[in-house]
Amino acid sequence: MIVGVLKETAEHERRVALTPEITDQLIKQGLDVWVEKDAGLTSNFLDQQYTGSGARIVSGRDEILSQADVLLTIQTPSEKELKKLKKGAILICFLWALQHPDLVETLKELEISSLGMDAIPRISRAQNMDALSSMSSIAGYKSALIAANELDKYLPMMMTAAGTIAPSKALVLGAGVAGLQAIATCKRLGSVVEAFDIRPEVKEQVESLGAKFVEVELGDEDTQTEGGYAKELDKSKQDLQREAIHNHAKKSDIIITTALIPGRPAPLLITEQMVKDMEPGSVIVDLAAENGGNCELTEAGKTVVKHDVKIVGPVNLPSKLSHHASKLYSKNMYALLNLLIKEGEATFDFEDEILLKTTITHQGKTISPMLK
Repeated sequence: MIVGVLKETAEHERRVALTPEITDQLIKQGLDVWVEKDAGLTSNFLDQQYTGSGARIVSGRDEILSQADVLLTIQTPSEKELKKLKKGAILICFLWALQHPDLVETLKELEISSLGMDAIPRISRAQNMDALSSMSSIAGYKSALIAANELDKYLPMMMTAAGTIAPSKALVLGAGVAGLQAIATCKRLGSVVEAFDIRPEVKEQVESLGAKFVEVELGDEDTQTEGGYAKELDKSKQDLQREAIHNHAKKSDIIITTALIPGRPAPLLITEQMVKDMEPGSVIVDLAAENGGNCELTEAGKTVVKHDVKIVGPVNLPSKLSHHASKLYSKNMYALLNLLIKEGEATFDFEDEILLKTTITHQGKTISPMLK
């Protein structure tokens, strides 16, 4: 069985789907690994490291596409490239199938078996495969560093001969994996941290990191999906949420927003009026920029100044730490491959919850219950 790894060509993408370390482990299990030349270069994994692990370096991209039994990527290949895959080939990458129904139809027509790394169920048995959590952790960490770099103030309290400087105040919206890592990093850098999330279940996690949890009375409404994600609130509850955020935003030097709803545009949490009421020089880092943004004034891929507040809309933040992001993604991929491939053959056992929910298409059919 040939496992192919392509060099990523999407804008801002610097990661690679497989590292030399995991390549070595796959080859020891009897698989052949073909890696496109310089695929790992932007993550500081060199071709000689791959050949040292037993991989074959291939100069022609089309050769990998046409010969691979399993193709591993970060981003989804183009439709033109998908058509070069052989019938029955397996594609594993971030597919975002809910947002791209046309892609799902193409995969079905080409009879490509596809597994979405973004569709891994959030259950304990799948934690070592959960690429979304791995990448979110990196994004949360990096967001705090960006905020610290853009802010024209100290983050920690400083006692100097000229007087004492009070610590900066950070507000993190959303206490999922990215939010918790942002909280932890801001706290390590010395800022005073508050955090908001509509799920009361995360209060204990927030407080365990040394942050204050901002509570809003939402009644008995169920605010969490079966997969552990935040649900979209009705309008009256959204108004209560925004009022609470507004009150805390006014006194924050830094706001980091991380709120996402699977398959939907990012919820609006920071209105233009809230931005107007923030102190001049404050910084907003919007991790939901690629999905429309949690801030009304965010521009994806840009840093803008509006009402004297700096608003950063980073895209593909995990690629900023491409070396470690690739390592984590590769380990997630390895865990999934170990479940899928038995004795050199792919086994689509849909009695297994992980394979059922992660498999988007197989043998010309839609498999994912989420899509159905």
